[in-house]
Amino acid sequence: MEGFDGAGRIAQVLLPLPLPEAFDYAEPEGMELAVGDIVAVPLGPRTIGGVVVGLRGALGVNRPLRAVSGWLEAPRLPEKTLEFLQWAAKYAVDAPGQPLAIALRGLRGAVPRPRFGLIATGLAPARPTPARLKVLAAAVEPLAPAALARAAGVSAGVLKPLIAEGCLETVMTTTRSTLAAPDPGLPGASLNPSQAAAAHALCAMLRPGAFAAALLDGVTGSGKTEVYLEVVAHALRRDPAAQVLVLLPEIALTHAVIDRFEKRFGAAPVEWHSGVSSPRRRASFEAVASGEARIVVGARSALFLPFKRLALIIVDEEHDNAYKQEDGFIYHARDLAVTRGRIEGCAVVLASATPSLETLSNAQSGRYAWLRLADRHGGAGMPRVELIDLRLTPPAPGAWLSPPLIEAMTSALKAGEQTLLFLNRRGYAPLVLCRVCGERLKAPDTDSWLVEHRYTGRLVCHLTGFSMPKPKACPHCGAVGSLVSIGPGVERVEEEARLLFPEARLAVFSSDTTADPAAARQLIADMAAGSYDIMVATQSAAKGHDFPGLALVGVVDADLGLRGGDLRAAERTYQLITQVSGRAGRRERQGLALVQTWAPEHPVMQAIAAGDRDAFTEVEMSERRAAGLPPFTRLAAVIVSSGDFGRLEAFVRQAAAAAPNVDGVDVFGPADPPFALVRGVRRKRFLVRAQRSVDMQAFLAAWRARMKPPGSVRVVIDVDPYSFL
Repeated sequence: MEGFDGAGRIAQVLLPLPLPEAFDYAEPEGMELAVGDIVAVPLGPRTIGGVVVGLRGALGVNRPLRAVSGWLEAPRLPEKTLEFLQWAAKYAVDAPGQPLAIALRGLRGAVPRPRFGLIATGLAPARPTPARLKVLAAAVEPLAPAALARAAGVSAGVLKPLIAEGCLETVMTTTRSTLAAPDPGLPGASLNPSQAAAAHALCAMLRPGAFAAALLDGVTGSGKTEVYLEVVAHALRRDPAAQVLVLLPEIALTHAVIDRFEKRFGAAPVEWHSGVSSPRRRASFEAVASGEARIVVGARSALFLPFKRLALIIVDEEHDNAYKQEDGFIYHARDLAVTRGRIEGCAVVLASATPSLETLSNAQSGRYAWLRLADRHGGAGMPRVELIDLRLTPPAPGAWLSPPLIEAMTSALKAGEQTLLFLNRRGYAPLVLCRVCGERLKAPDTDSWLVEHRYTGRLVCHLTGFSMPKPKACPHCGAVGSLVSIGPGVERVEEEARLLFPEARLAVFSSDTTADPAAARQLIADMAAGSYDIMVATQSAAKGHDFPGLALVGVVDADLGLRGGDLRAAERTYQLITQVSGRAGRRERQGLALVQTWAPEHPVMQAIAAGDRDAFTEVEMSERRAAGLPPFTRLAAVIVSSGDFGRLEAFVRQAAAAAPNVDGVDVFGPADPPFALVRGVRRKRFLVRAQRSVDMQAFLAAWRARMKPPGSVRVVIDVDPYSFL
């Protein structure tokens, strides 16, 4: 280590670790660092990569500092990307290195391997034969020997004397992929008047350096994608260096969207999600940073990429819960997308058929422009939605499909039409219990019930991932053959449908039956091609897929999402059933959605049947306002966990007493969440409610500073929580 004598500079290096601030390092003489440089620095006994976030003079500093080890082979992070990462950390009340870790994931792939190529030096050969002159003419850039010979149309033997005479020299080069540039001048889809008006309004928002946000609110099948494709084309035409980010809630959607972008612009966009290989991710990261990647389509983490000139962000299906990251760095991509747009000075478009109440509230107040598409594209009608009162026409004992639904499925099969049975519950049965002693099988050291998966013969915990073969006897009382399955999952509904319609071609679509994104894409493609008559699916099928032959949707248990104490239960139920019902009849004929419910009088069910979203929104908004819940207030969860139950109890009492006393802020708890025990770790939960005029982040930061958790206790803050489990 070395001290300073007043010369040189200090580099503040932010590390991708849960540390509270950047670390100071000495800038080596002659290195000339810049903010945004990705560098290697010593940390304890190891070397780690980080980002320079500040530089200052060393005058007056005499403490010993370790020096920056050197640059890493990576592009510099733009200033606005750094500003966004630091803002995101403050918003989430988390360490600034946490969002940085997400931003640098793209560098985990191997650096492209250096290769050697031949290039002309300018020297003329002693004997300039036609073949040799062809080689020199082709060697204007480094080419591998075989490639150079092919380019010149000669044999490899012609190269050797040119190398010996110094007419060709060997240089090192790095092979990188070259992306095809999108062509915004290609013709787009023919838009109806409503679509054209929306596209025109959105294009008008694209002003250099100007932030604007809009809600593109269109019923299922109204052609929202066609609208924003034209807005993307306008952004690319207006600025030849502009970049566009399109966020999607699930990997399974990217393939279809990428195909549509490729058809519209003649080139595939960059794809960014966890299913992309590390080398491809690194190449994409570098292409985004250089500006070569003009269009990026990806999952929520794509929001953290180092865009050079971001002009437009589109958040498709903005209401979807998949945009909420629950582990590690906790954030909601929709909310962060709006802030990234503000920092970058670009337009943000939030698209949905069932917008979140938060987004609707912003649209109603005028903070967002509000563009509505009320009709389906091409003249197709909205599906007819009917409620099946299970109190009047219940399923047969031990069954889950009611007589009216079975009758409709029979008619659809006779007409050669497809049926989608929707149940948002994976596996065969959500609960396995012993009929002798009443024991409910749970995962070890966890409050979560084990779900039976009959396809694999295993019991699975969907919370922790624990799995075990289904035992022959009850683990509690030892009774043999006493374990029974309670309730339906998609596998059980598929079993019932197979018994009712043995000649039908059936498939199950859930995260358990599609092992990877490729399998999900294939299943979707097969359904769209008519390879299946009946698909039994979870919410995976409700997210923007287009099945031309689908005429009937049957919602098996519409009441499922209304159970429990989730403040967004009614909103989510309305969104999910409306979205899945909208899969029916998306071509020339009207579809039918049958919704099985034990409570048809519930306001959510009535709104779904009437197709009256405005009425549902008005009721739900008034109830939220009366209860003091979002979007009229803000919420945050403080989750405290420990494997030492005694220390946990003592700490949460101390934490409750340490909460700042601030007008407009209520702190509830501590209380046990529904799953209080997970993998042997006990959890307690505080819920913070604040008026919108209160700086929630400042309150949480002050409270956290007062907490002094022992090493065995962990504190996690979730701003704007979506899960209350």
